[in-house]
Amino acid sequence: MDQIRREAASGAQPRPAANGASYVVLQVVLKEKFWGTGSGNLTELETAINAQAALGYRLHTISTSASGSKGLGGGDRIQATMVFERIT
Repeated sequence: MDQIRREAASGAQPRPAANGASYVVLQVVLKEKFWGTGSGNLTELETAINAQAALGYRLHTISTSASGSKGLGGGDRIQATMVFERIT
């Protein structure tokens, strides 16, 4: 489980595509606010998109999936998977 968390956290880091590739796939895990509803950290998603755009990529596709609450203080999780296309 810890490995999955580390990979999800590192997935949001901007990076160039592998040699000869035109696409990069990143994931961002968003946690729902402790009180109320809605994501408490959509700026993390925005930051990941803007950082990848600064490397010369545009957002090609985004999909999301949600998981249930993790208990007191856990909040719901939303995983955003994004495919970026090289603009060059």
